[in-house]
Amino acid sequence: MAKDKKTESVLGLPFGRTNYLLMGAALLFIIIGYVSLGSGSITLAPILLVLGYCVLFPAGIIWKTGGETTEAGEDTGE
Repeated sequence: MAKDKKTESVLGLPFGRTNYLLMGAALLFIIIGYVSLGSGSITLAPILLVLGYCVLFPAGIIWKTGGETTEAGEDTGE
């Protein structure tokens, strides 16, 4: 498990699992929103699209996993 975190820091991957889950949920909401828009829904489609574009996707970018510190115990600021 510690090896995985070290590999991530060496590779410089900016997002964690939570970020990818939120962005995946956003993509799912957006797809379902467009499908319902195509089927004629004028109430459900805009709600799903706004949730996908304005809530879930930005949350997936901004979400920060807490407690990331270096070996010396200093906060990395990432």
